[in-house]
Amino acid sequence: MHQAIARKWRPQRFEELVGQEAIARTLQNAIRHRRWHHAYIFAGPRGVGKTTTARLFAKALNCVMGPTPEPCDQCPPCREIAQGRALDVLEIDAASHTGVDNVRQVILDTLALGPARDRYRIFIIDECHQLSTSAFNALLKTLEEPPPHVLFVMATTELHKVPATILSRCQIFEFRLIPESKIVERLRRIAEVEGISISDSALRKIARAGQGSLRDAQSLLEQVLSFAEPGEPISDAVVEAALGVIGTETILAVAEGKSVDLGGRRIIKKK
Repeated sequence: MHQAIARKWRPQRFEELVGQEAIARTLQNAIRHRRWHHAYIFAGPRGVGKTTTARLFAKALNCVMGPTPEPCDQCPPCREIAQGRALDVLEIDAASHTGVDNVRQVILDTLALGPARDRYRIFIIDECHQLSTSAFNALLKTLEEPPPHVLFVMATTELHKVPATILSRCQIFEFRLIPESKIVERLRRIAEVEGISISDSALRKIARAGQGSLRDAQSLLEQVLSFAEPGEPISDAVVEAALGVIGTETILAVAEGKSVDLGGRRIIKKK
């Protein structure tokens, strides 16, 4: 069964995180020196590694060899967390669990229960800014003094919408847009392993279209592969046709006042 490139190539170790090396190092050192916090907020644009980092952090804490900054990826906790089906790591979509009743049912009413098997019970709350004011208020006391076996990792693309009372109880990590050069490097690695014939300039076009999001760039690469004929080398022209982007040569021609042909339409720069 085919697996999407973005899922297949999701980082499974801290050193595989692209463009967020400082955050990876900080979390690894926190685990190495037993100084991790009980509540985190991972903020930043979409597709830059927030949820992936949350899973890596959960693996590092619950790995049978740990807590360790380098989870083994072989034990049941590591495998189940990577697949998103670990009983002790609950991933909650705040967009569909916005109300206080949802928070009580899924989180607050279960806090007294110890982990089913692993070392910690970890709640990963995605798009946490969509929680209602009542839901945030219900979480306040728990975020300040959770049981020793409970940790929270909240991810958001809109940090400014998270109440200050919540922010003050969490360690905040701000994820940045990923540099184009790092996205190109990652896409090249994917192409080499997957046996994809693609030019460096075509990779740069895809990376640029991703606009700093590695996940978006990986999805665009998949889209280009679906557009191309089987076994066809991926050139700039294929990427431009598949994604509807305009080539550098076309932009330069228009800037110089030359006429260009865009899909049968003649464009002429007026003097």
